[in-house]
Amino acid sequence: MATGRFGVGETLGALNAALRPPPPPSGPGGSVWFKENSARNLRSRDFLAPRGALQALFGDGQVPKDILDGVAALEGPGVPPIQKCTQTQAGLALQLERPTVFEQVLSSLRGYVAPQPTSSTSEHSIILDCVSLHGPKGPDALSLSQLRAVLVADHLAQALRTQGVTVYQVPAVQDPGLRDFLQQLKVSWPSASETSSAPESTVALKEVLRDHAAVPTEDLPPGVVCKVSLKEFLEQQPGLEGFDPNLDICLVTEDQLGALTELQEAAQHHPRNVPLSHSDAESSAGGTACSVIHVVSCEEAFQQQKVDLLWRLVDANAPSRQKHLVCGPVKVVGSPTPLSAPQYYRLRQSQMREASVLKYGVDFVQDDSWNEIIGALTSAAVKFEMLSTAHRSQMSLDLEHTSISTKGTKSGAFVMYNCARLATLFDGYQRGVEQAFSFLGLYPAFPDVSELDFSLLRDEGEWLLLFNGIIPFPEVLSQSAQLHVSSPGIQITANTKAVCKFLVHLSMDFSSYYNRVHILGDQVFDRLPEAGTEPGLGLPGTKSP
Repeated sequence: MATGRFGVGETLGALNAALRPPPPPSGPGGSVWFKENSARNLRSRDFLAPRGALQALFGDGQVPKDILDGVAALEGPGVPPIQKCTQTQAGLALQLERPTVFEQVLSSLRGYVAPQPTSSTSEHSIILDCVSLHGPKGPDALSLSQLRAVLVADHLAQALRTQGVTVYQVPAVQDPGLRDFLQQLKVSWPSASETSSAPESTVALKEVLRDHAAVPTEDLPPGVVCKVSLKEFLEQQPGLEGFDPNLDICLVTEDQLGALTELQEAAQHHPRNVPLSHSDAESSAGGTACSVIHVVSCEEAFQQQKVDLLWRLVDANAPSRQKHLVCGPVKVVGSPTPLSAPQYYRLRQSQMREASVLKYGVDFVQDDSWNEIIGALTSAAVKFEMLSTAHRSQMSLDLEHTSISTKGTKSGAFVMYNCARLATLFDGYQRGVEQAFSFLGLYPAFPDVSELDFSLLRDEGEWLLLFNGIIPFPEVLSQSAQLHVSSPGIQITANTKAVCKFLVHLSMDFSSYYNRVHILGDQVFDRLPEAGTEPGLGLPGTKSP
């Protein structure tokens, strides 16, 4: 897809095509080339076609000169300028024209803070059903596995919206205490006051279900509306695959009816004239592009399959594309008893406060503004901890360590610590500029981008931040929102840890550069007025008049 910015996927596609004939091998990914990420390899190359892959293409592994020259001269939408392409012992090594890449990327940064546009999702609408939020329960009833599902659903809603997907979040949260807890976590989810209820819809559902009832209603236990045979219904639907074979008789409760009512309301309000394609339109009820994603904890997965089938049973217009995104269990280390979600939040909050007191002093942290800061840090730490493991895998919470450390490189605290470093850096520079205008003089105002000499950016850490950080960022956002809603079966996965993984690696690269390079200082700005001097320490120099 042609865009006005450099893209890793577009570059790899163009490089693969340039090796034809013969064509790259088919199979998973179908890519001969890959992007380098490590500092060691990036010293000599940016992309590599390994020797083994070349041998599969060219027999002896030697790339013909005309093809080699074609790769070196490659141009196209999304492809950065190439400096050279050489045959090495490791394979075909390609290095970009780095000063030009720096200039073009840093001159158009706005294009790299938005997600990679994808035609496959821009017209799609999704009902995102967070199963753990159904019912009138309060926050203390929320388990850690359910909290994980809530955070995954919230993250997925935001990621999908960055792709232009219309997202309908259900259910509306009923309990005031649960609403307050979600606000503490900075989770954006609709509340009951923001949506209308439809008791008449629930009554209608009861009547339809009773038509399918396996036994008379007077013989049912208290709280059960009716009893239906889901096994019999499944046998009549040969196209439905992936449901648990143990599904049989279902005792339908009022809570399940409430969940069905909200799902029906959301389905009725989504746009009905935006099919993705002819095949996708046909696969959805009524020719629509709406899909339903049930985000569910592993402990609720079996029950949610019942709700899915009940919806299909009572409503012929229910979306046929319903997928279940199951979140694995949360194992707690260091706690003799199970923790509820609020208990876990309060523990992390106290640890964050303790760390702040140790660093800044008890008197300083008592300020009211610190309560807001610690709350934001706690919310970020909890989200990062819950999202940094693939959602389908079991995750472990280590509560034996009673403090939060920024020394580890894979924690939310480490990422936030480096975020704070950046904020302090920008703030310090801005205050230095303001001092310059007041004749106290520390830093000059940043020059126009057209005046900068990007050839001074020679430090490997600077290239790491650009090549591994800025350029791939739009594609990372897109990866986090990819959902294969047309895949067979009822289960689906999402790359919800993509952003966390990206932030960890970005923080590691920045931390290494920050610890090695004195970014703000008089010596840096002494080098700015003239080009051709020593490399700038974090800021490029300016061209001579």
